[in-house]
Amino acid sequence: MGKRVLVVLAGCGHLDGSEIHEAVLSLLALDRAGASVQCAAPDKPQHHVVDHRTRQPTAESRNVLTEAARIARGKIVALHTVSAADYDAVFLPGGFGAAKNLSDLAFRGPEASVDPTLVALLRGFFAAGKPIGAVCIAPAILVAALREGEVTIGDDPGTAGAIAQMGGTHVVCPVHAAHVDRARKLVTAPAYMYDAGIADVARGIDAAVAAVLELA
Repeated sequence: MGKRVLVVLAGCGHLDGSEIHEAVLSLLALDRAGASVQCAAPDKPQHHVVDHRTRQPTAESRNVLTEAARIARGKIVALHTVSAADYDAVFLPGGFGAAKNLSDLAFRGPEASVDPTLVALLRGFFAAGKPIGAVCIAPAILVAALREGEVTIGDDPGTAGAIAQMGGTHVVCPVHAAHVDRARKLVTAPAYMYDAGIADVARGIDAAVAAVLELA
């Protein structure tokens, strides 16, 4: 039987939700590896809605769970209904939604707070010794929630500095690879933290998914 993996989404669209390429590549890698996947997202309004053509905020209001359902093809549950006890691992794609809807990292930097439901969930996986995977900006969210961890977001010095201030350790990692903190069972990959092509991003996500499932 394949491992049971929870994938936490943050909306739909890299400027105000989950990065769609990263989310789909994560789901594809997990499915190819035989994992059983459940998507979840917070049932709450997005911080804001961005027009991805103009890259400007709009006056619209959208729900994080409703938007994330677009990526999950409707097969998604509210984050507050899930428990770490029911899964072998958890995986977080990136996108600004992680830093705007799952946390306020985009606005408060190292002083960021994380959605309380997500904090409890991540700490549940961590305490149980179950692996946590995250890509792009999401590794910084892990550190904000856990206040420890050796992670990568690529080579961005600003975010790396914030990670250090929040109690974590940053490791430089190329886009096509993943970093594994075996002591804490944290697996991270930089993905679109680099200005990279989708093929290299896929290689890094494939490596992260493989490491998460190996640790599980």
